[in-house]
Amino acid sequence: MAGDIHTCTNFRHLDQPLPVLVRGFGEGIGTRCVDLAHAPHVTVEMPLLAPQAELRVRPRFYESDLSTTVASLGPLFDAVGVQYVQGSATRIDAAGRRVIYRDASGAQAELNFDRLILASGSQVARPPLAGIDSFAFDVDSLEAAQKLEAHLQNLRDKPTSQARNTVVVVGGGFSGIETATEMPARLRAILGNEADVRVIVVDMGKQVGSVMGEQIASVIAAASDTLGVTWKLGSPVSMVDEHGVQLDNGERIEASTVVWTVGVKASALTQQIDGERDAFGRLHVDRNLKVLGQDAIYATGDTAYAAVDELGNHALMTCQHAIALGRSSGNNAAADLLGVEPIPYSQPKYVTCLDLGAWGAVFTEGWERKVVLTGKEGKELKMQINTQWIYPPEAKREIALAAADPLIPVVA
Repeated sequence: MAGDIHTCTNFRHLDQPLPVLVRGFGEGIGTRCVDLAHAPHVTVEMPLLAPQAELRVRPRFYESDLSTTVASLGPLFDAVGVQYVQGSATRIDAAGRRVIYRDASGAQAELNFDRLILASGSQVARPPLAGIDSFAFDVDSLEAAQKLEAHLQNLRDKPTSQARNTVVVVGGGFSGIETATEMPARLRAILGNEADVRVIVVDMGKQVGSVMGEQIASVIAAASDTLGVTWKLGSPVSMVDEHGVQLDNGERIEASTVVWTVGVKASALTQQIDGERDAFGRLHVDRNLKVLGQDAIYATGDTAYAAVDELGNHALMTCQHAIALGRSSGNNAAADLLGVEPIPYSQPKYVTCLDLGAWGAVFTEGWERKVVLTGKEGKELKMQINTQWIYPPEAKREIALAAADPLIPVVA
């Protein structure tokens, strides 16, 4: 993945082009920096380095229609005074306070910084498993989602068989569930309503949806039953090939389509910064989102292991947390640079809205995931989130600055 950089006066924000993360950082950091930058007698430069000046809405890549999952950020940057630099970060020199990158032509260049925000996102974790790179799809990037959709469309040209009609989704977490529950409708739209489609989730859990918690698991199980999504529990995949998967327990599943959704890891750029990391590679940060042990580097989104409250809860690798983290990191890096009091990051409210395909969706509140809305009501909220809440604000200066305020109450 390529990186982006964003700066306030020589305050630079390094950011990966991952949809949910670029949105949180591109808007939250950039616009808040501008707000602070226009204090009297202060000049602030804000270049943002990225492969594309666009938001790719990663949380929607499990859907079939990807045409509306990309939003241009150029007008927003223009409205708030962010300087867009096209390129991909390759190295962070923390001691020298510079970022080395490849520009649009492939030539090496560099940007110096006084403050840098690492927002380089995350990617699906692919273990060294036989056949995984050659035969497993994922929905981690726009290109990967497009590749999967093209493959599914091509299934109609293949002879009818159980393998052709079968999709195996490896991983029963958030992405795996949304991908799997959407898949029956996707397959029937391609193969016909009479096609005997099979969607199988392979998960290490003891029960359906167990990774999501007890209260929501029963809803996931009911939706799976209604949609015809089955689960293979308790045994990992040991091998992937062009005809299906082999499980560690010896079971074989014939399938022309395998989608890998097991786990995520923070961007490899985090490894270039000295600091403590969690199991996902995220850098430990203080309440202002500055990397522990670093004087000029902040981390945000999926690169930050950040406390959300005083109860021991930490931000998850989700757009819900990325949006608020983006606002706070942008504000605090700029405040640090300009000698303004920072606003500690705090996001005690936690909710979940999980898409369950044609069945609907489920909305929960709290870290215990208390179920509040299900079915049609849940789906209506999920559609609102997916088409409005996670998109950039209107490219008008006042609206953009208001959307970047780190004190906005976070509902979802």
